[in-house]
Amino acid sequence: MIGIRLACGFLAAGMVATATACAPAAQRATGRVAAVATISNQPSETLSPLFEQRLPNVKGKTFTSAIVDFPPNARAVPHRHGAAFVYAYVLQGTVRSRLAGKPVRTYHQGQNWVEQPGAHHLLTENTSPTKPAKLLVIFISNTGDKLKVNDPPR
Repeated sequence: MIGIRLACGFLAAGMVATATACAPAAQRATGRVAAVATISNQPSETLSPLFEQRLPNVKGKTFTSAIVDFPPNARAVPHRHGAAFVYAYVLQGTVRSRLAGKPVRTYHQGQNWVEQPGAHHLLTENTSPTKPAKLLVIFISNTGDKLKVNDPPR
């Protein structure tokens, strides 16, 4: 048991040392290095569900609303929403979006779009390097399905 704890301690220390050594110089100088290593230094979005309700008149379907926050320069990993029908409304900022087979579109505060079931969302990003963006997203999905499935890393 002590050997396992010791090995885990060495592994954790090695990960912290590697993260520190690979961090940008500014982060190394301040000692503020992310505890979790990421594939990209680009920030990502955060999806926060607000409300979920099974639809009483449509068996097997659920309505979910969520807020999606995009920090400055944030970009979502390409993804799908399974068999869900998706409605997105820009609450704040400007978001660039591209669905497979469609051109890139830019949406500003007050604009919206829909995604058909099975759509492949290739690009979703906050266009601002300094200001956050925020979406209200509504999903009509199969009850129990994940709301977002990221593409596997390449």
